Amino acid sequence: MHTRAMIAYAGRGVARPRYYANDHSRDVLDIAPVEMDIADARAAAPTLDGAGFSLVAHTSAVNDLTERAALETLHRPEIVALIARISGADLVLVTSPGILRFSERSPHSGVLDNSRPARFAHVDVSDPTAAAFAQRAAPPGRRLARFVHYNIWRALSVPPQDVPLAVCDARSVAAADLIAADAVFDKPGEPEWSFEGLLLTHARGHRWHWFPDMHRDEALIFKTHDSDTERAHCVPHVAFDNSSCPAHAPPRVSIEMRALALWFAGG
Repeated sequence: MHTRAMIAYAGRGVARPRYYANDHSRDVLDIAPVEMDIADARAAAPTLDGAGFSLVAHTSAVNDLTERAALETLHRPEIVALIARISGADLVLVTSPGILRFSERSPHSGVLDNSRPARFAHVDVSDPTAAAFAQRAAPPGRRLARFVHYNIWRALSVPPQDVPLAVCDARSVAAADLIAADAVFDKPGEPEWSFEGLLLTHARGHRWHWFPDMHRDEALIFKTHDSDTERAHCVPHVAFDNSSCPAHAPPRVSIEMRALALWFAGG
């Protein structure tokens, strides 16, 4: 199922873009929407080392993936095992507690921390951020041979999703298409903190994909950084409006887990 939708690209009218997890009224962004073709990736069988993303079957033992305690005690080890299996890494660490997001039609959207869909094309971490996080996570005395940051995205609402996720084939993205930006985390009641992420500017050759009608026993895995320059490097992604979704469909609910895979020199 191919579709066309507006992709919210970054313009170049801001010297240093900045965006906030919660209070978007403080964002400093130049957004330039462009209508793009978004291809159904289900029949294409993309790979993590080729396109930078892949859809895998994955059933969680957790009944309610919105329940925080179960995410920590049960789902975190499931994600570690999944990424270890598909990557063969020496060490896998889950680097986020699980980010629940709700499309704007849901009364929960914006109520929890960082709970709105990501509405502009971006990459979670820049190269310097990815390297710093990996170095910080490596056990003392172990030298890194390779590291990969993964995003594991799962729809919890029944299909079809009104605001699905689109991912951009890493092979269609040039370094010049990416703009460094500050990602600011402004959880109420806590000190703000930030790191450098990336925004995507438009190029005609970008190849966008989506997986229609996702369900909770599927996981979309995509790279946000791979230090191995011979493989897919990073995958821009963005939420978009699914014009074919019936008005009575429930609002999208999704969960995003992030994981870091490490390989050490000498095995």
